[in-house]
Amino acid sequence: MADFSRSSEPPALPEKRRVIKRLFAVGMLGGLALLVFGAYALRPCQIDRDLFFTVSSGQSLAAVAQTLHRDGLIADPLAFRVLARWHGQGRKIQAGSYRFAAGRYQPGAVLKVLVEGRVELVQCTLPEGMTALEVVRRCSAAGIGQVERYRVLFSDRDFLNALGVDALEGYLFPETYRFAPGVSESSVLTTMVTEMRRHLDNSLLTAAAEQGLNELQLLTLASIIQKEAGNVDEMSLISAVFHNRLKRGMLLQADPTVIYGLGNFDGNLTRTHLRTPTPYNTYVHRGLPPGPIANPGLDALRAAAYPADESYLYFVATGNGAHYFSKTLKEHNQAVRRYQLRR
Repeated sequence: MADFSRSSEPPALPEKRRVIKRLFAVGMLGGLALLVFGAYALRPCQIDRDLFFTVSSGQSLAAVAQTLHRDGLIADPLAFRVLARWHGQGRKIQAGSYRFAAGRYQPGAVLKVLVEGRVELVQCTLPEGMTALEVVRRCSAAGIGQVERYRVLFSDRDFLNALGVDALEGYLFPETYRFAPGVSESSVLTTMVTEMRRHLDNSLLTAAAEQGLNELQLLTLASIIQKEAGNVDEMSLISAVFHNRLKRGMLLQADPTVIYGLGNFDGNLTRTHLRTPTPYNTYVHRGLPPGPIANPGLDALRAAAYPADESYLYFVATGNGAHYFSKTLKEHNQAVRRYQLRR
C-alpha cells in the first residue's frame, strides 16, 4: 500500500531561505557601498578664492563635470553627471561665464547655478551725450562686443529696418547696462534701442507733436540740447531758444552740430569750420540737422518736448558751466563781450 503521507520531493524551503539571505546581504553591502560612495563623491567642496567658470555653447555634461572637478568645485565628475541626469537636468546646463565666490559648495548647489544660468554679468555705464561710435567703443572696452562688428551693424539695412530706425545715432539710450559675456553685438544694440523706445512713451511723443516735432526731430533736438547744456536746470531754457529760433526761421547756430558734421575734430572750432557746409552745420543750413548728433538722456528729451515759456533767442557760456540767456541781439553781443571776449 502506497504511503502518501510524505512528499517524494526534497525539502526546498531551507535552500530558498539561504538564497534570499545571501541576496539580502549582497543588497545591504551594495547599498552600504553606494551610500559610502555617494557620501564621498557628493561631498561639498571648499574653494578659497573667487572662481570664474565658463560653459561653452554645446559643451557636453561630461566635459562640464571634468572641468568642475579640475577647478575643485566638485569631488567626483561621474557622481555629478549621475546627479544631473537623476534630476533630468543633464541637458539643461546653460552656456555662459559664472563666478563662484570663495566658500563651500554642495554639488547640487553648483548644478542649480548652472541650470538656472546665473551667469556673471559685465557692466557698462553710458553717460548722456555720447555718440553711437563712442557708445560701442565704451562697450568694447568693457568686454562687451567688438567695435568693428558694431560698426558693420551701423550700416546693416536689414538690422536697422528690424529695429524700425534709419540710423542708430540718437536711439542708444544712456544707461547702466549689464550683459552676459559673449552676448552678440546685435543684442546689445537692440537692448539699447528698446530702452530708448520705452522712454519715448505716448505722453512724451504727444507733447513733442504739439511742438511740431516727430520722433526723429525730438531726438535730434534733444541731442543738441544735451550737448549744449551745462546742467539739467538749463535744458528747458536752451530748448526754448531753439524752439523760438525754429519758429522764426532763424539759423540754430549750434556749435555741437558743426563739430559732429566735421567728424575728426581737434578741439579748436574755427570760423572756417563754421562755414564748412556739412549737412549738420546749423550755421549754414536752417532748421534741424538731418538726425541726432548724440544719444540724449531723459532730461534732454523732456526739455525738447516741454520747452520753457520764455522768449529767449540767444545764449552764451559764462565760463562756469552755465549760460547767459538774451532776448535781443544787442543784449547777446554785450554778454559775448562780457563772458567770452574778455576771458
